[in-house]
This record gives sequence, C-alpha cells and structure tokens, in this order.
Amino acid sequence: MPADSAYLSVLRTATAGLAARLDFTLDEIEDLRIGVDEACAMLLAQALPGTELTTEFELTPEGMRICVSVLTADGRLPARDTFAWTVLSALAGEVDAGVGADDRVHIVLYKRRGTLESA
Repeated sequence: MPADSAYLSVLRTATAGLAARLDFTLDEIEDLRIGVDEACAMLLAQALPGTELTTEFELTPEGMRICVSVLTADGRLPARDTFAWTVLSALAGEVDAGVGADDRVHIVLYKRRGTLESA
C-alpha cells in the first residue's frame, strides 16, 4: 500500500481480522492494532516520497508475526531507546528491526496468543 498514514486503517483492520481468526483475546487484538500503527508511524517518518509500505503476516499455531517495511533514503534503524520503541515492545511482546541491502528498513512484531503482556 502507499506509504501514507491515510492507508493505515486498512492495515489495522487486516491485523485485527487475522488476530481474531487465531483466537487472540480482545486485549491482544487491540495491542496488535496499536503496535502495527506505532511501527508504521516509525517507518513512515523516514519513507521516501511515493514509495510503498509493505506488510507481511505469518500466522503460526502460537501467534502472529508481522513485518512492515519501507524504502528509505539512508537505511537508518529506528532508535530502540525511545518511548515509542518501549511502547511497541510492550504491546507486541517481541520486536526487532533491520535494514536490507536497498536501504529498506523493516520492523518485525511477534505476538504469542494467550501470553499476558504488561504495558
């Protein structure tokens, strides 16, 4: 989808729908919706104009892995010592970030079903 915040509602809805199919609790679904939104906000801040935000979902028996990525000018990783990263980690459970050879930055969220996460 276009790397534009106007399209994030579609991604939040898709995330919630997939999480519901995996029998996540309502609180876990909301955590994932907010987590995806936060990860995308971090990436959109450095996205090249006109580029696309790519999202991949991996559904496992234990949970869901979501990878969002965007093409950037300099391949700068999101700072892990920020409030936003702390919130993201609390919401998703496991969070990581990386950079591809083409300066495409990605953030990966992994949420296990039924795991109590404290924010």
